[in-house]
Amino acid sequence: MEKEAIDLVNHGEDLYVKVPRGTVVKDVKTGKILADLSEENQTELILPGGRGGKGNSHFATSTRQAPRFAQDGEKGIELEVILELKLLADVGLVGFPNVGKSTFLSIVTSATPKIADYHFTTITPNLGVAKTEYGDSFVIADIPGIIEGASEGVGLGLEFLRHIERTRLLLHFIDVSGAEGRNPVEDFYVIQKELKKYNEKLSKRKQIIVANKIDAMQDETLYKELEKVAKKENMEIFKISAVSREGVNDLMKHIAEVLKELPKEDLVEIEDKIVYTLKDEKEFEVEVNKNEFIVTGPAIERLMRRVNIQDRESMHYLQKSLASIGVDDELRRLGIKEGDTVKILDWQFEWYN
Repeated sequence: MEKEAIDLVNHGEDLYVKVPRGTVVKDVKTGKILADLSEENQTELILPGGRGGKGNSHFATSTRQAPRFAQDGEKGIELEVILELKLLADVGLVGFPNVGKSTFLSIVTSATPKIADYHFTTITPNLGVAKTEYGDSFVIADIPGIIEGASEGVGLGLEFLRHIERTRLLLHFIDVSGAEGRNPVEDFYVIQKELKKYNEKLSKRKQIIVANKIDAMQDETLYKELEKVAKKENMEIFKISAVSREGVNDLMKHIAEVLKELPKEDLVEIEDKIVYTLKDEKEFEVEVNKNEFIVTGPAIERLMRRVNIQDRESMHYLQKSLASIGVDDELRRLGIKEGDTVKILDWQFEWYN
């Protein structure tokens, strides 16, 4: 019984790297966004693997039933990427340190952020799910306090600001108590400036001003001045005390209504999605140096990995392949003559017609 030749091709398994939802993949070299993994169970192909090789039986013919050469598999593409997590939340809490954002988050959600009466208590973003008495629910992200210069990397500014990009609504918390000698109007414009410098779109995102710590307010003039700013900037303003919970329920109801009207747009834009592919099989170039013709290129490198120079049949396959991808025609166009040298990688051949 005659044995049937079988060509076995090994297919490597795809490599999946599990990342948190909300991860953005960037090309280190260009800074381009390659993928935005913000959907549930989303998968993205970042890089293809190299083409698989072919066993010697693939090259068998009726006159050459047992070829003594095969085709190696090709190398894949190498790429250095950055995996950057940007939190997914409906509402982002922004403002200077120690203005009551963490306290607010702790009373309207089940989140348990660290809270203390000093600046920079919060050093990482916290998430919580808020539910209103009418059954509405939404995710709130407590973004650690932003300071002047944050958009330029002062403190941990860039670490904080990138998480705001995912939110549809910003609650700008401002301390109106006057206890620390801060000016609410100045604080408002400092934060607006940092948002705009980091990302122009952030400064245009829907915002609600939250005048917090009214339970400790020493001079209502501070709030009145902030109220004028809110009117000038066409923003809504709510007076609350996160500690005593005064005004919190009204604010939460309003947030739920606002979110129903805000579209769930793509908050991370991929300008021109890059799909990395293996180079075209016909890609090669020929350089002429007197009577020497140097053939290089990805297609040539792949072809040379398939052949055994010491084997006559393999050399015949090489000659046919070079002709089929257009190398012979290009050499003739460049004026090659019989006896000239053709250099392919580390090998030299004499040309004959």
